[in-house]
Amino acid sequence: MFTNNDINFEALKRKAYNGRWATLEDGIIPLTAADPDFRTAPGIEQGIIDYIKDGYLSYGPFSGLQEFKKNVAEHFNMEKHGNFLPENILAVNSAAQGMFLIAKYVLNPGDEAIILDPVDFLFKKSVEAVGGIVKLCPVDSKTGDIDFEKLVSLINSKTKLISICNPHNPLGKIYSKEILTKISEIASAHDLWVMSDEIWSDIIYDNKEFHTYSSVSEEAKKKSFTVYGFSKSFGIAGLRIGAVLCNDQQILEDFTEKSNFNSTIEGVSTLSQIAATVALEKAKPWFKEFLNHLQNNRDLAYKILSNSGILTPNLPEATFVLFPRIENGFTSENFAQHALQQGKVAIVPGSERWFGKGAEGHVRICFSTSTEILEEGLNRIITSF
Repeated sequence: MFTNNDINFEALKRKAYNGRWATLEDGIIPLTAADPDFRTAPGIEQGIIDYIKDGYLSYGPFSGLQEFKKNVAEHFNMEKHGNFLPENILAVNSAAQGMFLIAKYVLNPGDEAIILDPVDFLFKKSVEAVGGIVKLCPVDSKTGDIDFEKLVSLINSKTKLISICNPHNPLGKIYSKEILTKISEIASAHDLWVMSDEIWSDIIYDNKEFHTYSSVSEEAKKKSFTVYGFSKSFGIAGLRIGAVLCNDQQILEDFTEKSNFNSTIEGVSTLSQIAATVALEKAKPWFKEFLNHLQNNRDLAYKILSNSGILTPNLPEATFVLFPRIENGFTSENFAQHALQQGKVAIVPGSERWFGKGAEGHVRICFSTSTEILEEGLNRIITSF
């Protein structure tokens, strides 16, 4: 189900943007944006078709369809140790939008937010978009471990928010219940909000356990938001569908009101919500096959790069990206440019623009493609140097 024969390259060249097949010259392999090369699950396709058969595409409830909320709550409760009611869920136009709305709700201009370094660029961008000031807390680029001494030292009267990425993009680290509890204790002691981006929380390898942030303590429940999305697990990035979860109903209602999800100003496409609902109801068998394929790809990529002498890989516990260390003296930007020009492979440089200062000396490689494409791409990178 996930071989080269299962990829429609003509469709990808027409539709796969964001640094992927539709934006690159023929002959270049994109191992860039974290988006699968495979078509979405048949059950999701059929669910969309069934929904539009009667010809009605009317407004839905502005905060989200009830079946969408119910399925997201059950998914978190069954698989991530959550304790959510359907009423604790707000449908949003992607996890990314959820991050921006949370920053807008929590921060006033001049307020400070602590984010991890390195981490996906949207954390920094969302804070700065509302006039907030970013403070970087280092994480070990190999293990993903958080420097808690530094974290505590960054907190002052202007600090309002700690943002975490769990599982971590680009390091593939899963933060344990113990680590999350420690974060909740620090946040509670200083009366801080916590935002946990958990868009990668389905793609977990080796049967490791995942705890959604708000589940780890009563403190974690009180002043936190969780962000979730469907683009990684189910390949429906173009439908722009995600969720914000919050255990405190009064806070979520206030957040919903202030984010304008109370009228036709906002409100997510009903079609997108149906696709996400069907994904959770009917596409999990497909997803399990996809996850098995990804774990095989992860192991293959780790093996190839470990023997390359060019890149030293990490072994991600989650996500479908690798973040190997460059071993031949190139900067991240120069390495990515060389791989593109000489190897005809597009990868993401570990530059400050994409991941923060702590990313330099690394590149990010996406492996949510066929084994054939992955192997070809990695071998091209290695032999180009």
